[in-house]
Amino acid sequence: MALYRDGKKMQMSTRSGEFDTLRQLRAEVGNDAARFYYVSRSNDQHLDFDLDVAKTQSSDNPVYYIQYAHARIASVFRQLAEKSLEWNDGEGRNQLALLVEPQEKTLMTSLSRYPEVVELSANNRAPQHLVHYLRDLANDFHTYYNAHAFIVDDAALREARLYLIAATRVVIANGLGILGVSAPEKM
Repeated sequence: MALYRDGKKMQMSTRSGEFDTLRQLRAEVGNDAARFYYVSRSNDQHLDFDLDVAKTQSSDNPVYYIQYAHARIASVFRQLAEKSLEWNDGEGRNQLALLVEPQEKTLMTSLSRYPEVVELSANNRAPQHLVHYLRDLANDFHTYYNAHAFIVDDAALREARLYLIAATRVVIANGLGILGVSAPEKM
C-alpha cells in the first residue's frame, strides 16, 4: 500500500519510525472511507490510498459518492413529506410498467444484478466486486436523479418512480452495511 498526500507519495519506513498506523489513517479520513478503500481492491492488488481524495466530498471520492446517493434518496422522501404527499409502495410496485425512460431501465437492470454480485463477492471472498457494483449503481442513480423529477403531478408515475428509488436506497444501504460502511440519511 502507498499513501498519497497533496499528490505526493508519502515516504514510510518502519526502520526510521516513519509510518502511519491504521488508527491514524482512520482518524484522518474517517472509518467509512478507510474501510471502503481497503475493501475496494483485491488483497493481491496494490492499493494507492490518496488521503486528499478520501477526505473530499465530491464524486472523486467513491464512498462519498455512494453515500450521497443514499442521502439524496432520503431527501426526496423528506420533500415528499414536506409537500404532504403520501407514498404507497404497493401502488408503486403495480405501476412499474410506467417506467420507460432509459435511465429507469438502466437503474432497474442494475438493481436486478445485486443478488448475483453479493453471491460472487461472498463466494470469492472478494468484497471489491460489491464496491464496484455500488459505485456503478450510485452513478446510475445520480444520472437518473439529474434527468428526471420524482415528485411529479402524475400520481401513478410518482408512485412508480418513488418505488424505484426506494429499492435503490435499500440496496445501497444493504451493500454498504455488508462492507461495514454507514448509509447516512443526510450529508
